[in-house]
Amino acid sequence: MSTISGVQTPAEPEHPALRPVPLRAIWKDVRRGGPLELLDRLAREEPGRIAQLRLGPFRPLLVTHPDHLRHVLRDHADNYPRGAAMWSALGRLTGDGIGGEGPQWHASRQILQSAFSGAHLRQMSGAMLDGITAGTDELVERAAAGPVDAGTEMTRLVQRVIDPVFFGDLIPAGEGDRLGESIATAMGSLLWRMALPFVPHAVPLPGDLAFWRATRTVRRILQPLLAEARRHAVPEHSVITKLMRGTGADGRPLTDQQIVDDIVALFVAGSESSAIALTWVWVALAEHPEVLEGVREEVDRVIGDGGLRRDHVRELSYTRMVLREVLRIYSVGWAVPRMAAADDVLGDVPVRAGTTLVISPYLTHRLPEFWPDPLRFDPLRFTRERSRTRDPLAYLPFGDGVHQCLGEAFFLEEATLVVAELVRRCDIAVADPVRPKLSLTVQPRQPVRLRVAPRA
Repeated sequence: MSTISGVQTPAEPEHPALRPVPLRAIWKDVRRGGPLELLDRLAREEPGRIAQLRLGPFRPLLVTHPDHLRHVLRDHADNYPRGAAMWSALGRLTGDGIGGEGPQWHASRQILQSAFSGAHLRQMSGAMLDGITAGTDELVERAAAGPVDAGTEMTRLVQRVIDPVFFGDLIPAGEGDRLGESIATAMGSLLWRMALPFVPHAVPLPGDLAFWRATRTVRRILQPLLAEARRHAVPEHSVITKLMRGTGADGRPLTDQQIVDDIVALFVAGSESSAIALTWVWVALAEHPEVLEGVREEVDRVIGDGGLRRDHVRELSYTRMVLREVLRIYSVGWAVPRMAAADDVLGDVPVRAGTTLVISPYLTHRLPEFWPDPLRFDPLRFTRERSRTRDPLAYLPFGDGVHQCLGEAFFLEEATLVVAELVRRCDIAVADPVRPKLSLTVQPRQPVRLRVAPRA
């Protein structure tokens, strides 16, 4: 989740391989339809070419083609760290551990890899399934009174799943909801700081007060939880246990602040993004009833009248393809900035040290070279045969390289089971048309109201 932001970048000389996007054209698009208008135009015109966004003295390079992404994210990743100013603003919330860069990021990633391994997912499957069942029960009960907000409901459902994974039984459902809401508020309040990174923190900006209040609430919830976890036995496989037993870059146990930072970073990457993606699932299924019918047929055939089980995920192949297509069309994390540490050449384009590069999955997922008729919703793009022949860097909803999302397998399992349980038990309709907007994420322009009724 990110925004195009940064500090002054060294100006690049004109180069025939570089596509300049002048400020006047950018402003015209943004005035007409918002930032998405700009991205959609860039997706249509000369897709895959490196573009330079001429935002006054700040001139980031927009990088979308898999060949260029491979250079930045894999082959020369050391030269393209998380150095852009967006990460500085985000670091006020997530610290320098798993959400950062450098030695402490490496230490946190080593600790947390085991928490999202296949073995760990098997250990946590019972808690995950219980959370999905409880969350679905609550949703159905609330929906009996009328349409519900999909964003709110998917956030609550995701919380029911991840709370026991993170904290065992230490956190009541209400506190988990409050924690997730506070982290989402803090994240949303950073928008101005990300957009105007050159403004000193001593100068107030919109969102600063909301950020301070939200982060204070986060600390008030998490610090007592840590103290409680140290006093009492917590499940071995919980995230909080992994962090308490881990060591930092200095070889010492993580401090309470480092543990809090890593938990917050995981919430930012996992809870909010998962809820937004699941919200888009219901929009996509409402717009494509034939796809909904395919999911329903598969769910009924695989699960039948029995209860939901983890091993159903493997058999729900069409449902998984639908999820992957949702993540392609609605790329929640629409841009990921990097900064060149040293001079380089990307394709045929010279890149000077200090230049900000913006990787845009939103645009990569619309390259006709890899996605014929890219705006058409087609889950069958993700059959095994078609996926095998596609460049793996044409699809990166979870990033790639050393910073690839640790929770990819967790999300796909969680989301598949959530969709299966809701489709199995409920008829779900979207009450109003929905359009996307660009903020820190690609999210619905207005609340998505769902009509939910038990299936006959």
